[in-house]
Amino acid sequence: MKRTKAKSGAARTSDTNQDFFARPVPKEKTWSEHTEGHADSDYAPYSMASTFKMGALVVHPKFGKGVIVEVERLKVGVLFEDGPRKLGQSVG
Repeated sequence: MKRTKAKSGAARTSDTNQDFFARPVPKEKTWSEHTEGHADSDYAPYSMASTFKMGALVVHPKFGKGVIVEVERLKVGVLFEDGPRKLGQSVG
């Protein structure tokens, strides 16, 4: 009588769980990598009445120097030295 192979209970998974054809996700820069080499005059004062673009350098009266890392319609994601924050912006 011929026996069939028993299926193992473990599923085949890769350690990375990454799609072969997916584009590699670039490593996000840190605050210091974004801000190094920029003079204080390169930073625009933050204001809710302003509209910002990705990569813009801003200075906030409470949080200090930051860089715009995410732009939505009414909000921007700003990376400050003490961490990321969501701040408002005008519709533009």
